[in-house]
Amino acid sequence: MNYYFDIIFQPDEEVPVYFIRNKAYNKLHKTLYDLDVNDIGVSFPKVKIKLGNMIRIHSTKNSLSKLQNTNWLGGLSGYCKITEIQPIPDNVKYRTVSRKQANMTAAKLRRLIKRGSISEEEAKKYRARMFSQGLDNPYLELDSTSNGHKHRRYIEFGGYQESPVTGEFDQFGLSKTTTVPWF
Repeated sequence: MNYYFDIIFQPDEEVPVYFIRNKAYNKLHKTLYDLDVNDIGVSFPKVKIKLGNMIRIHSTKNSLSKLQNTNWLGGLSGYCKITEIQPIPDNVKYRTVSRKQANMTAAKLRRLIKRGSISEEEAKKYRARMFSQGLDNPYLELDSTSNGHKHRRYIEFGGYQESPVTGEFDQFGLSKTTTVPWF
């Protein structure tokens, strides 16, 4: 994982940056799935409270070339500036970029009720705790290909590390253990 390229989203008056980012990320996920790869990671170097107007894609030069040759952005490419594939600079830090999931969800509560594993009183307490423990991480709003519903994928950033940790990424370009260069 010694190369990268950036995708910089260029919104206009009618199409906001979050819309372009979410659609581009959906397309990236579909392409990573179709290519069946696990060596491509993503980062969001412009993250503040929100994820920002850029996604950085990390991998080997060969994997990044293969990704770019698929024309995976399609019609969104008019709203995106894609940089050339470049080597990772010297003296960078590393960190994990992963999915953050809520422990308590409405779907889990429905399953508990359906199984009869929870009383009505316990269900009320569960709901109260569920709403008080909401996530405030930045997120992507993605479209499910299985049912067409939108869902939020909350993103968590690990601490800075001096050395990279190698491994595999999921088909969203995320990992709880494998690091990406951060610069």
